[in-house]
Amino acid sequence: MDREALSDLLAQVAAGEVAPGDALERVAREPFEALGAFARVDHHRALRDGLPEVVLAMGKTPAQAAAIAREVLERAGRVLVTRVELAHASALTEAIPGIRLDADARVAWMDLHPRSRRGNVTVVSAGTADIPVAEEAALTAELAGARVHRIYDVGVAGLHRVAAEVEALRKANVLVVVAGMEGALPSVVGGLVANPVIAVPTSVGYGAAFGGLAALLGMLNTCAAGVTVVNIDNGFGAGYMAAAINRLAVEPGEGER
Repeated sequence: MDREALSDLLAQVAAGEVAPGDALERVAREPFEALGAFARVDHHRALRDGLPEVVLAMGKTPAQAAAIAREVLERAGRVLVTRVELAHASALTEAIPGIRLDADARVAWMDLHPRSRRGNVTVVSAGTADIPVAEEAALTAELAGARVHRIYDVGVAGLHRVAAEVEALRKANVLVVVAGMEGALPSVVGGLVANPVIAVPTSVGYGAAFGGLAALLGMLNTCAAGVTVVNIDNGFGAGYMAAAINRLAVEPGEGER
């Protein structure tokens, strides 16, 4: 249950369409639900955080991931599953007919009641090889209600490519900049804009890139103000944070309580 669903339920109670006792029973059931001995699904996550509990398929059996995802979808009306491998995708497709899959980003999702997307989260990738992580960020932000713009393959090996996009970069409420190798692009973008930049190092790169460690350290050591950094290949974390920042930009005063 998210804020919109709770608001609708309270409106139904006020209109006499739902008995107070029935509404209380529904809310009382929502905090979490145990699925056998392997999971306790947090149904109040969307009410607190704006997005239902996200299912990390990594480390879960296909059956476990599918069961959790189906439970989240039934209660929240939308679900996002990350780090989906082929076996997970097969189980999810069987358990949730019509679920959407992005094999490159390793993401599966469904939204039964799509909301209008607002604001401007712009996701930027340095190279084509960084797009899977960038797409994980973009799809996460979209499911969280953000309008997302994509600017891909504008790395520092050809600075004229990112220079041509400066106007679009400056229009964003927040930018997610994804790069592997030496991880320089977030610093370049951070030096061109005043809006916040979330840097995402990827594990793309040759030997001394050390699976993304070189990019991570380069981003952490940026001299550009306004750049923050998430973990290696953490497109989900970047997309979630970008959506949260974007929400504050399009809903002024919502955080003042």
